[in-house]
Formats: sequence, structure tokens, C-alpha cells
Amino acid sequence: MRIGIDVTSAVTQSAGIGRYTRELVRALFALGAPHRYTLFYATEKKVEQPIAPLPPGARLRRLPIHDKWLARVWHRFRLPIPVELATGRLDLFHSPDFTLPPVLPGARTLLTVHDLSFIRDPDSAVPSLRKFLDRAVRRSVARAGRVLADSQATKDDLVELFGVPAGKIDVLLSGVDARFRPIRDPSALAAVRAKYHLGNGRLILSVGTIQPRKNYVRLIQAFGRVAGRWGQIGSDLLGDVNLVIAGGKGWMFDDIFAEVTRLGLEGRVKFTGFVDESDLPALYSAATVFAYVSLYEGFGLPVLEAMACGAPIIGSSASSIPEVVGDAGLLVDPTDVDAIAAGLIGLLRDPSARDAYMRDGLRRASKFTWDAAARQLLSIYGEMAAR
Repeated sequence: MRIGIDVTSAVTQSAGIGRYTRELVRALFALGAPHRYTLFYATEKKVEQPIAPLPPGARLRRLPIHDKWLARVWHRFRLPIPVELATGRLDLFHSPDFTLPPVLPGARTLLTVHDLSFIRDPDSAVPSLRKFLDRAVRRSVARAGRVLADSQATKDDLVELFGVPAGKIDVLLSGVDARFRPIRDPSALAAVRAKYHLGNGRLILSVGTIQPRKNYVRLIQAFGRVAGRWGQIGSDLLGDVNLVIAGGKGWMFDDIFAEVTRLGLEGRVKFTGFVDESDLPALYSAATVFAYVSLYEGFGLPVLEAMACGAPIIGSSASSIPEVVGDAGLLVDPTDVDAIAAGLIGLLRDPSARDAYMRDGLRRASKFTWDAAARQLLSIYGEMAAR
């Protein structure tokens, strides 16, 4: 079967969906090449190997325009220009990034929808983007022959909010790469601390793009209570714990930085900016506690990676996070600052609880592999071909 895969996100996005696409396609190719693959991407800048290594017979096709312009052509102006003009004739086209381009008659289509945060948490997206996504994703889901969801929570949202038949949706869980493992080498841990200016104290770590949905304002407020800035709760911890937020700037982030200033936590809350993928295992391993109290996630890959590196987890009880964490971490209401603060204090004070969550997290993370995800995807391709 001739299969086209849109890997634009793998080329243009370092984190998030870009990392998901790179990992999944690499694992797919590692299984061998029972199909003929064409990787399609749209970018002004030529990239020789967005996914490497390529299997025998695989092709790369680049459309030399900005991906935002292509989105306007396909999803704002809705021009019926088929993707096959760039890829060549296809039997199946897989889009792993929310929207589906036009295809020629007869081509099967598979669409990955990671979450419906623009509906579930509308305040986390600017109105123009929210309006575009609501229309473009809704139309794409309706046109797709089959839909992949990152979690049961996302599948449930697709059924409830878009009226998609449950039988049209498959849950394809993400995996965690083998490089995410506990790093015990003191020199490696010291190097990552030095690189990102983290000091020598204990770290509460959170990883994700700086944007409202990650709930950083409440996490900062909870840390303020841990540090004794709002009353005496946790004041005995003052002086040896810092909050580290690792991620590039996304959108609507001014209130997040302003909260640090308002609470007088400059120097105690550290923003690293984007962290190189190669540094993440050591960074996760350096964390005393990993906090992921997002308001909404389609899956939450950082929490899985942190568990695989042995970091004790305090996670959100909302959306898909309980599916990932299970009973291997502490779950709290992400809208309750007191609950977040109490969870942080409890874990910081109790090394035995941290050790238990570390062991449980390592066991649970081992169940999520990109190989398993790729095998499921290959099976879905086969089923679609048979139909």
C-alpha cells in the first residue's frame, strides 16, 4: 500500500506534536517496510532527513511554502487542492496533527486528534485560533475515514463534543523512548544543573510550553505556599527548594511571569526556556518532585517521561493524566491551589512516599512503548487496506 504521512510537525515543532510524530514514525519504520511510505512536509527551509533512518523505498516530498500558508489554502479558503500533487498517488494518507488536507477520490484517510483543549479549555487559546481549530478540526474529523485519539479521555471528548461514532475512533497511546531512564551519574546531573543555572538545592520540576493550559499560575501560587510566602505552611522547607519550569514561550504567558513577581519569588522560580531533548533525562532525574498539574491534556508525554526517569509524580486529576499515571503518582485537583501545595509539601517531607512513587512509576512507564504504538498503527493501516 502507498501510504503518505504528514511530518510537517516533526520538522517545524521541537516539542509536543513534533516529538510525538518523530518518535512514532521512527518506531514504525523500525518494524520494517511492508508498505511504501512517502513523507510529506511543508516548510520554506529544506530539511534533508526529518525522520531518520528511512526504510528502503521511502520518499521525502517537500512543499516549499510556510505551513501556515498551506493551512490557509486548505482550511481557511478550503481550496480542493489534493495533497497527492506533492506526494504522488496514495492509497492512504495519515495526518498526525489535527487537520486533514484534501485527497483524491479513492484515497483512505487517517487523522490523529491529540485533544480538544480549544473547546474544553477555551481560555487557553486566543479567540481567532480557537475559532479556526473548531471549524477545521471538526470538518477534518468528519471527513476522515478513521480517527486516532491519544487517550480514552480524548476519544470520549470526540464522541461527546463532535458526535463522532465511537467505532470510528481508535485510542493509540504514546510511548516513551529507551533513552528516558534514571540518570545516576553525579557529573551528568551536575552538568544539566549548571547548564540551566538550577543551583544545588532540591527541585520541583514541571515541563511544558509556557501557556495557560499548563496551569503554571496555580502551580506558582502553590509553590509560594510551600516556600512560606503565604503564611507559615511549609515554611520549614524555605531555602532548599526551587520551582523549575522548563519549556519555550508559547502564548498568553504574561500572567505566568507576572505571578512570580507578584509573589516575590524571583530567584526561586526558574524558567529554563526550551530544553534540548538530550538533556531531558538528566533534568527529570534531578527532580525531587515532578509536578504536572495541567488543566487539560490529550495524553501528557512529559509525565510519562518523568516516571521513566524515576521522578516522583504529582499530577492533575483532570482529562487524560490519570490514564497515564494510574496509581503510580499523587493526583490532585488542578484548580485547587491548596491541594497542589499540600501534595507538594507531603512529597517533599516524605522520602518513603517519593521512593514508593518512583518504583511504581518506573514499572508503569515500562508498559508504554513506541514499539507497541507503532505495531498498533501498522495493524490499523492493514485494516484500512483490507477495507
